[in-house]
Amino acid sequence: MAVHDYIKSADFKNEKHVPVIDCADTFKVGEKATIEVAVGKEIAHPNTTEHHINWIKLYFVPEGTQVPYEVGAIEFNVHGESAAGANEGPVFAEAEGSFKVTFKKSGKLIAVSYCNIHGLWESEKDITVA
Repeated sequence: MAVHDYIKSADFKNEKHVPVIDCADTFKVGEKATIEVAVGKEIAHPNTTEHHINWIKLYFVPEGTQVPYEVGAIEFNVHGESAAGANEGPVFAEAEGSFKVTFKKSGKLIAVSYCNIHGLWESEKDITVA
């Protein structure tokens, strides 16, 4: 099996595990851009000790290549764990975050998230840099 056999994709409006990439479609060369990513934007994903999102990674593939550059990763390390029991903890991380970047070329953003029960999920977004 190839790695793509293990990564799932779907429309985020119908599937709670898909990471959503939220940013403008077009940027100027060198312009500071904010890229927001989130899991559960339309349909809430559980955030419990038993079922949660561990991380989201963001990649950029420049136009004309097949080389992904890892922009960054966000880990979500707390899901209500505590000595008092599962989901009794004082803090829960939410599966969302943002990246500040600049681009020199157009290309594709790829977000990959990991659910501790349902595995890897991805989404893509084309961007234009002019």
